[in-house]
Amino acid sequence: MDANGLEGVVVAATALSDVDGERGRLVIRGHDVEQLALQHDFEAVCALLWNGALPDAAEHAALRGALAAARVRAFARLPTLGDALGAGDAMDALRAALAHLRADDIAPALLKLEITAALAVFAAAWSRLRDGAPPLAPDPALGHAADLLRMAGVGAADAARARALDAYLVTASDHGMNASTFTARVVASTHADAVSAVVAAIGALKGPLHGGAPGPVLAMLDAIGSPERAREWIAGQLAAGQRIMGMGHRVYRVRDPRAAVLERAIEQLQAAGARSHRLALARAVEAVAVSSLHERRPERRLAANVEFYTAVILDAVGLPQALFSATFAVARVAGWLAHIDEQLAHGRLIRPASRYVGPMPEVVEVA
Repeated sequence: MDANGLEGVVVAATALSDVDGERGRLVIRGHDVEQLALQHDFEAVCALLWNGALPDAAEHAALRGALAAARVRAFARLPTLGDALGAGDAMDALRAALAHLRADDIAPALLKLEITAALAVFAAAWSRLRDGAPPLAPDPALGHAADLLRMAGVGAADAARARALDAYLVTASDHGMNASTFTARVVASTHADAVSAVVAAIGALKGPLHGGAPGPVLAMLDAIGSPERAREWIAGQLAAGQRIMGMGHRVYRVRDPRAAVLERAIEQLQAAGARSHRLALARAVEAVAVSSLHERRPERRLAANVEFYTAVILDAVGLPQALFSATFAVARVAGWLAHIDEQLAHGRLIRPASRYVGPMPEVVEVA
């Protein structure tokens, strides 16, 4: 519990995901995240989160096709977004662009597909426009991860890169009652529409204490440059009172299981012929950081979190650093939408209490 008595307070019962911070375990709808990320793609986990079970082959093909068709419709909306995609920050652009969707104009059965597709298309279009290039239309023959890479302009995605991005999207799809998910549920609890809830969630995800750290991790690795410099660089940061990016988590007291999943996905990408010089560097920096932090604060258990290897995998598949947080949103929207449905089905208006700590008016006795 924190100084305000708030951390760890249960605000909802959920069947969607469970975070075990002591054992370093993340369960999504009854499946360990390691199994899901290394064996299934983003579309399959959308089906799991939204429908409660992994899809069979026919169901998977149908969802993949439906999501592809939704990407095509999202691309057709680009001319209606005004200057939203001209924002200098990808998260600002996503928030403004998605706000142009009108839930009342979308059939309820298509709403999750439309929102999920829109975030991928809008993020990729923003990246292209930022580079001075026109947006690329979706390819309905591709899966969501492969099409995101192609639309973002990093070239036709080979199977290995698409699979690596799928592993990331699955890993980041849901994670208990985090800040952005709670935000989405609060908005949904008022019976506002799903577009409003997701726009609010994007606002929460933008914060550097939630979704904004993968970019700084990459900058840290580049600043260190080589494994041999890790100890000196980290010692300097700690002596200056600076944080080591990608280390520590508010829930996990051991290594974040998602870090292990992404590390394994990068290994598989390298085995397929990709070159990621940052994997060896990241492992060396992680080892030095863990030992250095333990020496300085032995009472605290600080280990790598998901953002540490997020930076490495997103860089390895070719996405620019400026798109990292937006790619997090492209993944997490699957969980947001599942939580919105769950809140509407089983929850009530979320109206937390607060504890007043300000001054009280003086009591004036009347004679």
